[in-house]
Amino acid sequence: MEPIPDHLEKNLKILFIGFNPSIRSSETGYHYANPNNRFWKILHEAGLTPRKFRPEENNRLLELGFGLTNIVVRPTKEAAEITKDEYRLGAEKLKKKIRRYQPQAVCFVGKGVYQQYSNKRAVPWGEQPEPVISGIVEFVAPSSSGLVRMKMDEIVEIYRGLQKYL
Repeated sequence: MEPIPDHLEKNLKILFIGFNPSIRSSETGYHYANPNNRFWKILHEAGLTPRKFRPEENNRLLELGFGLTNIVVRPTKEAAEITKDEYRLGAEKLKKKIRRYQPQAVCFVGKGVYQQYSNKRAVPWGEQPEPVISGIVEFVAPSSSGLVRMKMDEIVEIYRGLQKYL
């Protein structure tokens, strides 16, 4: 399985950070390509995108000031397959990317992504009071995976909190 490319440029409004690519994303080369993943629907319903984009349009998010990356590059069937070493190395590389590209805000698509990045255990939804990298807003949102048991309305409401960075 091949990693998928990041979509990054300097001074993004929001950089979305996932766990790692799914098998489907690796096969297609597109972020959030698994049909059970609700990322594209959530962004649209939260008012962050003017319409529901398709995974094959993931590079078009740059036009809106949004970037895409993951904490771990290795594709897996599920996040449970990621090793502690992969998370540790991924967090180090991610901090370098954030410092280099200087997005206004980073949105961690999954509480576990932020926990691995920050080494914090108690993490509320939304903007984090003490960011790891000073001057960069860190925002924690639920994973968009279809496995998440939260109601869609609750997930969308949390993502709506990102509108203030547009």
